[in-house]
Amino acid sequence: MRLYLVRHAEAAAGSPDELRPLTEAGRRAARELGSRLAGEGPVDAVVTSPLLRARQTGAAIALVAGAGAAAVDEGLAPGATPESLLAAVLGRGERVVAVAHQPDCSRLAAAFTGEELEFAPGAMVAIEIAATA
Repeated sequence: MRLYLVRHAEAAAGSPDELRPLTEAGRRAARELGSRLAGEGPVDAVVTSPLLRARQTGAAIALVAGAGAAAVDEGLAPGATPESLLAAVLGRGERVVAVAHQPDCSRLAAAFTGEELEFAPGAMVAIEIAATA
């Protein structure tokens, strides 16, 4: 499967942390990311962290990419591990988007690619996951 690991788009400051919404720029970036993904082929599923900014990012991507409703998975909440990421995405199709947080995205990318990447808000990396994972 091809996994697209995405850090949620730009969120507004505020409290409580789990209810911070996307900014207008963040909403626009999420729609643009969905459009980019749709241009590369069908997206089978979008799975997000339960935090509002991740859910809003995932919903925008799913809508624009034609993936139906985004699903929420606790395994993508802050503190996500490679195991919780795999549990959240396996069995959802061949092209799956997972929306998570930083610094988790950098650690997750490193676990699957061997390279720790910087993840600005709205950044994405494509990762090939073996069928036996």
